[in-house]
Amino acid sequence: MKNLADLWRLLWPQAEPTPLLELPALASLTGVGRVFVKVEGERPLGSFKSLGGMTAGVRALAQASGIDDPRDLFSDARSLPRLICASEGNHGLAVAAAAHKAGTRAIVYLPAEVTEARAARIEAQGAEVMRVSGTYDDAVLAAEAAAERGDGLLISDTSSDPNSAVVNAVIEGYGLLAQELIAQFREPPRESPSHLFVQAGVGGLAAAMVEGLQSLLRAPARFIVVEPESAPCVAQALELGQLTRVDGQLHTSASMLACGVASAPALRILQRHAVSTMSVSEAELRMGRAGLRNVGGPSTTTSGAAGVAGLLRAAARPELRELHRLTSDSVVLLIASERDLSIVGRPADD
Repeated sequence: MKNLADLWRLLWPQAEPTPLLELPALASLTGVGRVFVKVEGERPLGSFKSLGGMTAGVRALAQASGIDDPRDLFSDARSLPRLICASEGNHGLAVAAAAHKAGTRAIVYLPAEVTEARAARIEAQGAEVMRVSGTYDDAVLAAEAAAERGDGLLISDTSSDPNSAVVNAVIEGYGLLAQELIAQFREPPRESPSHLFVQAGVGGLAAAMVEGLQSLLRAPARFIVVEPESAPCVAQALELGQLTRVDGQLHTSASMLACGVASAPALRILQRHAVSTMSVSEAELRMGRAGLRNVGGPSTTTSGAAGVAGLLRAAARPELRELHRLTSDSVVLLIASERDLSIVGRPADD
C-alpha cells in the first residue's frame, strides 16, 4: 500500500482531518493579519506522532514479514516480531498502537521523568515500558542496544544516519498533516499563510512541515523553528552544519521537546530550505500555552504551544518583527501538536 492516506484510513477508519481554527483574538494581540492553528490534540492517540510512529511501525512489520500490502497484517494470523522505540510519551504510544493493531507487542524505553499517565497510556496498548535513568537521548541509546540484541524491530523517530529508512518513514507519515493543511486552506478557499512557527524536538515535525508546505506558504514564506532555550538541538545543528549534543540537562516544561541531539534525516531536509530558528524561555513557553487558551484556542501543553510562544516572542520585539518580516498583513500558521492530558474528563485514548 503505497498511498499514506490509504494506510492511515486502514489504521483509523473513522478518523477525520484534524480541525484548522482561526484565532482573530491572537491575530489582534500579535499585530498580524490572521492566525490559524491546526489542532493535533484531536488526532487519534492525541498527537501528530500517531501519523509517524504508526506508519513506520506497520511498514516495518510488513517488510519483516515479506508482505507487500499492509492490509494482510490484519487479515491473517501470523507471528510478528516486537517493536522497540524510545520516547517521551507520544511516539511510544504510536508505536505501541501499531504493534497492538497488528497483533504483536512493543517495548518502549522512557526517561525516568516521563509521567505515569503517559506510561499508562502506552501500557494500555499492551506494550512493556522500560524506564531509563537520564534523558530522552539515553532512552534512544537503550532502545538501539535492545534492537541490536535482537529484542525486536527498532522504530525510532531519530537517527544519526540521514538515510534511515524507518526515521524517514516517520517523517513521511507526519507529511499527512501537511497534506491536510493544503486541502484545508484551499477548500474552502482561505488566504494562504505567510509564516509557520513550528516547534521542534529532534526536528521531525518541523522537517515534514517545511518540506510539505512549500507550495502553500506565500511570500515572504517564513519557516521559524521554535525550541526551548535549554534544548536547541535543531538550531545548533543547523548553525554548525552537523549533529552535536546540546550541553546541559535539557530541563524544560516542554518535555516533548527535551532532546539533546537532532535527527539527521530531519536536519538534511531542513538544510534544503530557508529556515529560521528561535529559542524561547520557560516563562515564554508557559505564556504560549496560557495565551493560546485565553484567545479561544485549544488546550495543549507547553510542548504543544511552543510555536505560539515563538509567535508571541517575535511579535513583541521590533527587531524580531523586522527579522522575520512579520507585519499587519501576515498570515500565521501554528500547530497545537498534542492534547493536554491533565484536563479532567477527556478520554485517555481514541
